[in-house]
Amino acid sequence: MENPVVAIQRLYNETVSELKKCSWPSRQELYESTLVVVSSLIILSVFVVVVDFICEAVIRYITMGL
Repeated sequence: MENPVVAIQRLYNETVSELKKCSWPSRQELYESTLVVVSSLIILSVFVVVVDFICEAVIRYITMGL
């Protein structure tokens, strides 16, 4: 069985090695991706609010009409 300290050190070294192989986005790519996500979130939120309002109005019409 491997010494726990050696195992942790090996894990750390392997992790650093793998992270160096990763392709990290540039600041501009990160900004653009964030903008897309935030814009999509806002659009989806507005859609959900509108659908909720319509459903509420329909349910209110049905229950008040009876």
